Amino acid sequence: MSQDTYIRMWADTQRELDTMLQREREEFLQPEEDREKVMKMLATAYVQYLEIFRNLEAAHDHLIHQQKRAAVRQALDGVMGRILEIKKEMVALEKSECPYMDGILMELKRVPEDIEIPIPKYFIKENLRILQEREEYLHEILLNAGLLEQEPVTAMTLEEGIKVIQVAERARQGRARAAFMKRIYLEEKRQSQKEKQETGKSPDDAATCIQKVWRGYSQRKKTEKLREEEMIFLGMSLPPDLEAMSYLQKANLLQGEVQKREDLSFRQELRKTEGPHIKETLQDQITQCFLECRHITGRFPDYPPEKTGGSKAIFIEKHPEQVAEELAAKKEAEEKEKNGKVQEKPKEKKPQKAGKQVVDLRWKMGPSNFLSMLEEGSSQYQVFWENRDNRSDFLQDHDPELIKGREREEVEEEIRVQVDEVMQEKLLEIKKAVDGEMGPQGKAKKGEKGSKAHGKKRILELERDLTPNRTIDSLYQELAEEGLIIRVKNVNLSDYIGYYDCLRSILRRTGAQPLPSIPEVRQLVALYGILPLGSQTVHENAPLVKSLLLAGPAGVGKKMLVHAICTETGANLFSLTPSNLAGKYPGREGLMMMFHMILKVGKELQPSVVWIRDTEKMYCKGAAKRVEEMNFKRLAKLLPQFLKALKPKDRVLLVGTSNRPFDANLGPFCKAYQKIILVPKPDYLTRFALWKHYILQSGGALTKLVNLNCLAQVSDGFTQGHLVDVVHTVLTELRLLQMDRKPLRTAEFVTSLARHDPVYKEEEETFQAWYAKTPIGKAWSAAQAAKEEGKRKKGKGKSGKGKKGKGKK
Repeated sequence: MSQDTYIRMWADTQRELDTMLQREREEFLQPEEDREKVMKMLATAYVQYLEIFRNLEAAHDHLIHQQKRAAVRQALDGVMGRILEIKKEMVALEKSECPYMDGILMELKRVPEDIEIPIPKYFIKENLRILQEREEYLHEILLNAGLLEQEPVTAMTLEEGIKVIQVAERARQGRARAAFMKRIYLEEKRQSQKEKQETGKSPDDAATCIQKVWRGYSQRKKTEKLREEEMIFLGMSLPPDLEAMSYLQKANLLQGEVQKREDLSFRQELRKTEGPHIKETLQDQITQCFLECRHITGRFPDYPPEKTGGSKAIFIEKHPEQVAEELAAKKEAEEKEKNGKVQEKPKEKKPQKAGKQVVDLRWKMGPSNFLSMLEEGSSQYQVFWENRDNRSDFLQDHDPELIKGREREEVEEEIRVQVDEVMQEKLLEIKKAVDGEMGPQGKAKKGEKGSKAHGKKRILELERDLTPNRTIDSLYQELAEEGLIIRVKNVNLSDYIGYYDCLRSILRRTGAQPLPSIPEVRQLVALYGILPLGSQTVHENAPLVKSLLLAGPAGVGKKMLVHAICTETGANLFSLTPSNLAGKYPGREGLMMMFHMILKVGKELQPSVVWIRDTEKMYCKGAAKRVEEMNFKRLAKLLPQFLKALKPKDRVLLVGTSNRPFDANLGPFCKAYQKIILVPKPDYLTRFALWKHYILQSGGALTKLVNLNCLAQVSDGFTQGHLVDVVHTVLTELRLLQMDRKPLRTAEFVTSLARHDPVYKEEEETFQAWYAKTPIGKAWSAAQAAKEEGKRKKGKGKSGKGKKGKGKK
């Protein structure tokens, strides 16, 4: 599609976003008692925001104009964050990670695929070069350390062997022919040299040779020019002024170094033309403010420190008259508080009854960090882009006025810092000359210094640097050589195949705990893992999720989901397993050093994922039998400190996977992981799709002799890992060679499948019982009990009314 199509898509989506913001102002800001109505409002907004998200992502990915992309990017990040905030409200209201959405989808005439979470492509595109360099560096480290797995030697087919022999024979014949021709050429050259020595060349022969060379050269040039003119006339190539730079190349250059040089030139131009005027205006405003403050309060105020913004704090605050009024009101309030405390001391003994406090149980939407961002982006769109004539953007070039507007703010900030230094010195000189003040009193200054030093000491104790003399590259190399940084397998979240389970609505009616289906697992992983890790803005402002637990039977795809998170966001993968820690970083000090190195490298090269495999072994109830298990168990005591060190600006996610979460102590286990996702085994429809996908992927051919319905039915209870193992066992190299004369049969896969043990119903029930004991599971049970109690009371009330009516008759 053309650029105009995506510009129209952006415009339509922006109008839909404005409508959504208006609806939020009208509906979400009002308290509401009816929980079902609230849930309907939230689910409707969630689905509509997802559609807006999908359209904005498509527009951002295909637009070339850099400034337009920046405007779309602001709206895109805001919509992503708003989706996470609404998801948090839905989970808190429904007490479940998988709220019921079928009714809303039917009402909005949508299909379940419409609530799939799209992954923005800019997560990888904008950092592609850095990610490629980092991958090459890791490959080099692992290769030098001998940690790369050798590729398995595969047998060569007959056709491949014949091709190799043919290529080698043709190469041998070519080399022999070249050697033969070389001998002939040398012989002819020697013969011609003998003839030249015998008879010298005349000047006419030399002129003829030069003419021949020149005419050949000029004719080739004319022919090339005629060919170029013909291709331009036919429309098969660009004119010379556009040929060197296509639209996409021009956009990439504008997004790179060329744009930076233009920004610098604009900044220098603004500093020369508008710098003196800005400096003079700032000095006049600061001087006027100080004179008015002295006229009202009788003394010059202290200059605001740079930590509070310097002179910027002066312009944010109110007028001097309002400041004086606030100071007087504050003094009166302090005097009243002192007098009130003296009078109220005897009355403090009487405790207040808790029953008198009125609690508002109505639902109200929590504060948002993204609505202001969306509203600001909407206003900027209306000012700059809504009525813009896009026909002038044929080359998708930048707009100088927009660049100047952005650079003007930075120039003003630079000049403000310089003005603050000058005005601070002037203020001290004036205070010395007029008021005779020498600055704050020594005691107060000393006290302030002591409090600051105390606070600084506490911060240093909490986040001390154990490796101050080491570079990030050296720490990265050590962690890679120790096997703690591993290579990420290239799998996308969409490769985790699965379909919606239509029986979940029936189970919900019975009051059973709703467990996620495979598409819902994809959504939760995208919401809690991929979107925050991919966008710095979303991670800093959205509800913070520091840790995530994937629990489920062996083979359901937990490892694949971890690698998918890293693939979609370009994150580093730190792997902590008992086998990895065996003989490395022993004792508490060693583990502390390991966590420090992981935290330092992960923050510097963010995004990063810290993966703890078999994490239940850290919290298992029995005593450790081996040294590596004991060292692994010590991680549980250091894990809370590791999570506390993660701030909203740090795109580092802790992911744990567990095959037996019920073996761990539930209390500390659930405290370590904020979000728990129970990964299910595949249902019938998913198994049908998996059999077809894996057989075709491995080179097999599907005929009438392979009954996929039968395979999907027989493999009930088996996981994705079982199906992959069966397909690889059956479709060997030899079996693939026999495919033409001996087609695949259903019995071959059934025989291999019978050698595996399925996930029995008892194990599945154990997972469900464990999940019911987690905080989210207990909240769901309590909510269901409250609903049943409410229904029972309503039923009693109706029956009581009926009895009274009969008595009157």
